[in-house]
Amino acid sequence: MSYVTIDEIKTHLYQEQINVITNGDDTILQSAIDAALAEAKGYLRAYDISGEFEKEGNRRNSLLVIFLKDIAVWHFVNICNVNTDLGLRMERYKRAIDWLKSVQKGDVTPDLEPLPNDKQTGIILFNSNPKRNNHF
Repeated sequence: MSYVTIDEIKTHLYQEQINVITNGDDTILQSAIDAALAEAKGYLRAYDISGEFEKEGNRRNSLLVIFLKDIAVWHFVNICNVNTDLGLRMERYKRAIDWLKSVQKGDVTPDLEPLPNDKQTGIILFNSNPKRNNHF
């Protein structure tokens, strides 16, 4: 099951708009959702995003869900502008991307699990030869 479902997009678009754009083919909307998830993954590399994207229902990060829907709707309505304000959709898309960039830079800390620090490194020794003194 996807982190954001097709039914949840109805909070951002009317069913009539979805029907006109998809023409009965839900794979179009699902591919827009998948593209939004892939786009967000690129910004959230510091977090356990695969663990987050496995969550369902109320266990998900609600702000992340809203922004993912904004990104998915932007990708979706670019196919056909049916009775929707593209300016509003572009603003919401930019707001979502700005938030993801802020998370990436560390300006915003979302309620997400950080990646576990499994990198085990050994001791690194630095050494040099004894200093030479040359007298002429």
